[in-house]
Amino acid sequence: MRFDVLTLFPEIFSGYVSQSLLSKAIENGLVQIDLHDIRKWTLDKHQRVDDRPYGGGPGMVMQVEPVVECVEAVQKTGENPGNLIMLTPTGKPLNQRLVEELVQCPRHILLCGRYEGFDQRVVDILNPQEISIGDYILNGGEVGAMALIDSMIRLVPGVLGDEQSSQDDSFSTGNRLLEFPHYTRPRDFRGRTVPEVLLSGDHGAIAQWRQEQSLQRTRERREDLL
Repeated sequence: MRFDVLTLFPEIFSGYVSQSLLSKAIENGLVQIDLHDIRKWTLDKHQRVDDRPYGGGPGMVMQVEPVVECVEAVQKTGENPGNLIMLTPTGKPLNQRLVEELVQCPRHILLCGRYEGFDQRVVDILNPQEISIGDYILNGGEVGAMALIDSMIRLVPGVLGDEQSSQDDSFSTGNRLLEFPHYTRPRDFRGRTVPEVLLSGDHGAIAQWRQEQSLQRTRERREDLL
């Protein structure tokens, strides 16, 4: 799976792409991430990509020209133009079902905004899929892009050590309950012990306990899922 990230600050991703599962997935050829600096497509000698909004108001707006030129150039670098995604708080909320739909596409171009957002003509011309990672405001789309990449690569075959892990995750298709609690060594820590059923070796009893715990946790924390 290929991700092209379009941003004003590509250096933000240097540590992210070199760690943990993502780093191994890139090394094994399962995931490809290419970073593109939007400033390279501006015609301004000072590499400005933003300007004051027409009509007045606070903040600056990312200009249409460098953004559209950047996207169109990057789209031509692959066998197919890919799925263009704009990270924006006004977009469709990201959830596991949407992630499962997105992962069916082999290439995604992630457009990260800054300041007060994009000139509306970026949307009008490019018609991106607009996605929000939550009802809150960040300084830019980079964190959202990382969250989107992280959620998608888990579903790429070979990325996780055990494919069953993603199937048992909270919110996964066929699993409307929150995931049950997990335990590992030591058996006793400060008087808090591992539930006996998990030590019993009775797989049927363990499965029942986990189902009951998932139901209880969901009822307490996310009753809307029921």
